[in-house]
Amino acid sequence: MDYTLRKARVADIPALQTLIESSVRGLQSEDYTPTQIDLALQTAFTVDTQLIEDGTYFVVEQDGQLLGCGGWSQRKTLCGGDHHVVRENALLDPSRDAAKIRAIFVHPEWARRGIGSFLLEASENAALAAGFRRLEMGATLTGVPLYLLKGYRIVEQIDVPLKDGASLRVVCMAKEIAKEIAKEI
Repeated sequence: MDYTLRKARVADIPALQTLIESSVRGLQSEDYTPTQIDLALQTAFTVDTQLIEDGTYFVVEQDGQLLGCGGWSQRKTLCGGDHHVVRENALLDPSRDAAKIRAIFVHPEWARRGIGSFLLEASENAALAAGFRRLEMGATLTGVPLYLLKGYRIVEQIDVPLKDGASLRVVCMAKEIAKEIAKEI
């Protein structure tokens, strides 16, 4: 592996937004309409600075170039960035709540090379280290096949509100990590 993982920094925000836009436009065009993509890039698919401030958002880079980003959250918000209308920043209780896997995006030139899996594993491990035993996410339609391969199950599909009455179909998924740990022992 010739790339590195590190926590995202506030200084990364412009590059993160560029990466997210490239990822969405390059990889999600078969699952969402151009209008949905444009509106989501203004609201749901923006950087969530709370994750950066919490130290739970990662970047994968090579020679200073961001190849992917993603993380997890100890807060109630399921999905969306700073400009999204549905936000709940209350902290979760690891003894009863599920950590949220959040905002995994990979640059199209680096797709299908393990970057998304690497970010997912780092996020799962960090949530586990913080005491969480269950994980949830609001997956894009594009990400569902990967998450199914990684042991997530589909809970329900929801429509995330965008602007102008539009919405974006998202698949709520969940995973019990306590059971996986027991299998490994």
